[in-house]
Amino acid sequence: MLVPAISKIILGTVQFGLDYGINNNEGKPGQEQVNEMLTYAYDAGVQCLDTAEAYGNAHGVIGQFHQRYPDKKFEVITKLPHQLAGDLGMKIDDYIKELAVSCLHGLLFHSYQTYKDNLGLIKVLNEYKTNNKVKHLGVSVYTNEQFADVIEDDNIDIIQLPFNLFDNYNLRGQLLEKAKERGKIIHTRSAFLQGLFFTSIEKDNKIIKALIKELGYIQELSKVSGIPLNKMALNYCLQQNHIDAVLIGVDNISQLKQNLNDGDGSLSKNQLEMINKIEVKDVELLNPALWNL
Repeated sequence: MLVPAISKIILGTVQFGLDYGINNNEGKPGQEQVNEMLTYAYDAGVQCLDTAEAYGNAHGVIGQFHQRYPDKKFEVITKLPHQLAGDLGMKIDDYIKELAVSCLHGLLFHSYQTYKDNLGLIKVLNEYKTNNKVKHLGVSVYTNEQFADVIEDDNIDIIQLPFNLFDNYNLRGQLLEKAKERGKIIHTRSAFLQGLFFTSIEKDNKIIKALIKELGYIQELSKVSGIPLNKMALNYCLQQNHIDAVLIGVDNISQLKQNLNDGDGSLSKNQLEMINKIEVKDVELLNPALWNL
């Protein structure tokens, strides 16, 4: 029997094409490992993958899976590169071919700046929606200022943003509510903050030291509640009514099975409220792109 929360999970694929993640000691998996993970995810009820041109050879790896298992076709969201060059139509056609899909479920600007720099392309992209080659247009944002701006664009369907135990409802709540009122599809990423939640607070790392109070708080909450931290982190995101889908990445089949097993919507209202009390003052600490580890 499928767990309802599972259908809310989008499987990220940056790990399929690049060495990625603060706790990833294995490197990117081979094609057979990817095939195993995607088969398991599809059969469990995961319906969508998130990828990007910038994720190494992830497009090709997904395409090879679809060609080998044509009865297990995922919806795929991909992202335009930060620097756009060449024929946009040809690029979209190439994406569809590489991914071995009939259309793109979503095509996102990989950053807010790329979106702002290329507003003139929106009309062209809308033509691809009309021609059923792209279902949804979107933007990946980081800050609340970016989020607020994109909400106002009627051409944008999907907004992807960070959301997790620290980058939480306390920080994002009002804008999430406004976005849903405007009919936006909300996808969140960084549910585990690139694994930061699971690293030892004794580790000599400037980000851990800066967030040691908050890390200690969630570790104590996990201990008192008896809910493992990874399960708490995932369900906190899945149980948000204003979030349509939660993007997670995995390094191996074991992690995938654990995450899909954990996504059961088991946090109580009180536990959700305890997490909502967390307030990180320096929001730049929540952006891995600025960590410079």
